[in-house]
Amino acid sequence: MTAARLRVLIADDHGVVRAGLRALLEGEPDLDVIAEVGSGEEAVRLTARLLPDVVLMDLRFGSSGSGIDGVEATRQVAVTAPKVAVVLLTSYAGRADVVRALEAGARGYVPKAGPPEELFRAVRTAASGSVGLAPEVIGALVGQVVSPDHELTGREIEVVRLMAEGRSNRAIAEALVLSEATVKTHLVRIYRKLRVDNRAAAVSEAVRRHILELT
Repeated sequence: MTAARLRVLIADDHGVVRAGLRALLEGEPDLDVIAEVGSGEEAVRLTARLLPDVVLMDLRFGSSGSGIDGVEATRQVAVTAPKVAVVLLTSYAGRADVVRALEAGARGYVPKAGPPEELFRAVRTAASGSVGLAPEVIGALVGQVVSPDHELTGREIEVVRLMAEGRSNRAIAEALVLSEATVKTHLVRIYRKLRVDNRAAAVSEAVRRHILELT
């Protein structure tokens, strides 16, 4: 039985960029571009109607100088189509922009200059319900605990860091030399302490609380 293809909507205000992204994505056997839009407003409206698996969203719809940017569009998609994953695509991984994106509900953040494989991984990871971040973005986020009385233990922070890399429970277990059952126990405790109920929300909350600290 053939696995279902992931349905992707592209939102970028440059037609050449949209065409390039379409060509890249449709060259993958499991990805299917179902629509393209040129503004944040159109992205919100069409996402609510088509309900793709993933929206590949430009961070800055800046050429026209008007309308909402990718972060605000992401925030609105999280309200109107909460099951749709948004991956933000940008020319650079600005530290403040990464935080804004994750707080808005983005499940991925990929620089446009990165290799196509990073884009594909972010799309697939976001669609699975995890957070897909490019390596340079992870490098900007991962830091030390800034408060000695923080709620999470050191091991729980390691688990959150690996979640931010989009790793599965099995991959986290292998990296930390733990059993998958132990990783699941850590996740339950992390969710309870951060007051969230999924991996993407845990990473976003960790950024907000400076558990994953921008350096």
